[in-house]
Amino acid sequence: MESFELTTSRFSFHDITSQVKKAVRESKVTEGLCTVYCPHTTAAITINENADPDVQHDLLFALADAFGSSDRPEFRHIEGNSHAHLKSTLVGASETIPITHGALALGTWQGIYFCEFDGPRKRRFHVQIVGN
Repeated sequence: MESFELTTSRFSFHDITSQVKKAVRESKVTEGLCTVYCPHTTAAITINENADPDVQHDLLFALADAFGSSDRPEFRHIEGNSHAHLKSTLVGASETIPITHGALALGTWQGIYFCEFDGPRKRRFHVQIVGN
């Protein structure tokens, strides 16, 4: 398993595709699976369009619209970041991507993103590659 660090801003998406692709190349696995995992409860990993940065803006906007960017009085979590936990749960902690012919089997417009819902923070993500 390989681990990576990044510094995030308050609410943000970070394109980590190149780091994951590099890990796959260096693994020399030609057929297998690559899992990208976020070990934080207020951040997430997703795959989405990487051609138009407005997509990430729109996703953050819609998540804030659904869950807010600060906690509502009904929330009981004392740290005041329940909205971030909800977003993390909805988006998810990991993505698994097939590896074929030594490369990630991503679609033409797909990129891998680390999603920050409670920054700014120093964060980590892990890449685990299995195969031949």
